[in-house]
Amino acid sequence: MQYRTVPKNGDKLSALGFGCMRLPMKGQVVDEERAIKQIRLAIDNGVNYVDSAPPYHMGESEKVLGKALLDGYRGKVKVATKLTPFMLHKPEDMEKMLALQLQKLQTDHIDYYLLHGLEAEFWKKMQTFGALKFLKKAQADGKIVNMGFSFHGSIGVFKEIIDANDWTMCQIQYNFLDEKLQAGTEGLKYAASKKLAVMVMEPLRGGSLANRLPKEAQQIYDNAPVKRSAAEWGLRWVWNHPEVTLVLSGMNDECQVTENIKTAETALPNSMKPAELTVIKNVANAYRKLLKVPCTGCQYCMPCPNGVNIPRNFQAYNDMYISGDEQQARGMYTMFLMGGLTGVRADAALCKECGTCVVRCPQQINIPQKLKEVAKDLGGAKAEAALAAFKASMAKQPPKKP
Repeated sequence: MQYRTVPKNGDKLSALGFGCMRLPMKGQVVDEERAIKQIRLAIDNGVNYVDSAPPYHMGESEKVLGKALLDGYRGKVKVATKLTPFMLHKPEDMEKMLALQLQKLQTDHIDYYLLHGLEAEFWKKMQTFGALKFLKKAQADGKIVNMGFSFHGSIGVFKEIIDANDWTMCQIQYNFLDEKLQAGTEGLKYAASKKLAVMVMEPLRGGSLANRLPKEAQQIYDNAPVKRSAAEWGLRWVWNHPEVTLVLSGMNDECQVTENIKTAETALPNSMKPAELTVIKNVANAYRKLLKVPCTGCQYCMPCPNGVNIPRNFQAYNDMYISGDEQQARGMYTMFLMGGLTGVRADAALCKECGTCVVRCPQQINIPQKLKEVAKDLGGAKAEAALAAFKASMAKQPPKKP
């Protein structure tokens, strides 16, 4: 296994981390026995970083991980999990969440504790709740070791968060289609310049860059000078960046664990040859032809006077056509843009066609027209009903101890 060093604490972490967001399922529940075997298979082959969060598998992910780390496995890994803003109703809930996580994980400390899924609104909420003070106290009490955050917002907010605290690490979405989206390459390099370890999530965009490939992309891979699976190509591209500390993979099949471990052994920084990088560039272009909106996420259109997060709407719209998973795309749109998680709406339906964004767009996109398409395909009555149902369920108290 290849290991990379965390700049601020010297931890030697496996280049491949096990992400517990997409564990194997048996019907509607986690296949606990198989999940434990897969996690232990990864650890037995050198993986020493495992990542979870309270919302994963409706709270079951941390429990399964805790069981997987029994029998001596806890001492072989660094455990990462998260403090999830949308599950917190008042500042006191932070302590309750951490206590419950320690119980589920069957441990007395969490090695890497992250503020979860930050963007502008969640960051404001965490500041209001005094989250940084809470993290420092938890650290002083020995309940957590390292502070970090995961991120899904704009580059400006990303830099603001990095500069606000002495973080050990951050976690960003990064793959060959997202170089200019969210934190992107600029954020990767900025975090590294501040000596933060960078953990990468969604290296294959939830599997959409490895499964059900467009014909054009598959043909490019088939004609490449080196024969690799689409998953290996995508992962190698991320690992090729020396600023990347590790890559999280949501593995849920034994063959995925085995293949990714093998890839991690030789996917060293700056190891890809120019011809290989050209292959990735051509594949990325093939995917981009599927994009409904040629948005680069540059943010020049922002802020919208009516509250629309224009780049995020276009990202969600494009993701639906790239992944082919309409149900997931609509669900994410409802949660993140219609205010299901943040409590603040930023969806396309808010557009008043004022035209302010149009004159700013360097890509000359007819933004109001495209937002109409987004609202039609991802919003509407069904989305509003789903949003209302979700809000009703979230009005309940924080989950009780099992």
